[in-house]
Amino acid sequence: MTETPLAIADAPDRLTPEWLTAALRGAGVLDGTVVDTSITPVGTGQMCDSVRIALTYDSDTGAPSTLVAKLPAADETSRATAVALRNYEKEVRFYQELAPALDVRTPHVFHAALDPSLSSFVLLLEDLAPATVGDQISGCTVAEAHRAIAELTRLHAPRWGDTSLDQFTWLVGTTSGGDGASVSSVLPLLWAGFQQRYDDRVDATMRAAGDHFFGNLAGWTAQRSTPRTITHGDYRLDNLLFHPDRDEVAVVDWQTCGLGSGAADAAYFVGAGLIPDDRRAHEDALVHEYHARLADAGVNDYTLDDCWTDYRRGAWSGVLMAVGAAMMVERTDRGDEMFLTMLERHAHQTADLDAATLIEG
Repeated sequence: MTETPLAIADAPDRLTPEWLTAALRGAGVLDGTVVDTSITPVGTGQMCDSVRIALTYDSDTGAPSTLVAKLPAADETSRATAVALRNYEKEVRFYQELAPALDVRTPHVFHAALDPSLSSFVLLLEDLAPATVGDQISGCTVAEAHRAIAELTRLHAPRWGDTSLDQFTWLVGTTSGGDGASVSSVLPLLWAGFQQRYDDRVDATMRAAGDHFFGNLAGWTAQRSTPRTITHGDYRLDNLLFHPDRDEVAVVDWQTCGLGSGAADAAYFVGAGLIPDDRRAHEDALVHEYHARLADAGVNDYTLDDCWTDYRRGAWSGVLMAVGAAMMVERTDRGDEMFLTMLERHAHQTADLDAATLIEG
């Protein structure tokens, strides 16, 4: 007899003891039964909602005592954006189809399910505590930045220049019911709305960066770098967990993973993760480390000059994310502060790197 597929528990109240019992038994980690749970919100993500689940079993078991469940956003605006950009599909498929063969540290997946409409999903993940998430607003130390760059190369190096990645249409595709050109046509409107919303917070440097980037989208999209690799797309402190006792960084939130320039991930992280003075003092060393670690991992056809060009061009991805995400997800006080901080830091980064000439059409 064919078993009935497990329903997608896409809200906290659907993560019942019965559902969790079935999911963990299906994962092969539980012989007994979940008899009680305690569920609390965790994380600061705006595209999805996450909860920590403390589990009580009917007997001693080797099953995990806590788990993290990732679910669609309760906010309708964030959820609609995620569906349009295929964010839920990307994250579930990443864990199912790519993560097992990569060196980058990610949570172990106990259960993953996605509705064909792309609007409903659930991920039941390893709880990485006592590792703690970084703070995008406060920034990180230089030592933490080096740890994060080292982990990033473990994502990029294994599939560097791998043309077989084109078979993963969900990784290459941008939107559901649209294409990259249609998205690009909307971006200048988002920049106009961003300036109107945050008018008193957007200084001259931020405004100049935004005007240049959103006025040269064609030049930016036309100069995609090769070779391509798997990219995170939102590699920043709020999506990294640092272990307090081990030299270990874990990476979460794969809704924006894609196929593109690895150095853009590096520029995005460094530009927003370090305060400008620290970035200016240590950016050269971080780029050299990124390039050297790729070479150590077997990427031998990528010169340092090419890496720097890709890095400089990739710094613009931070301007894009700060503006686009701010205008397309649920608005919160922390979100406002974070997106403005990111735009300010990336505006200074692109100016310091003289990145404007790299995207002019």
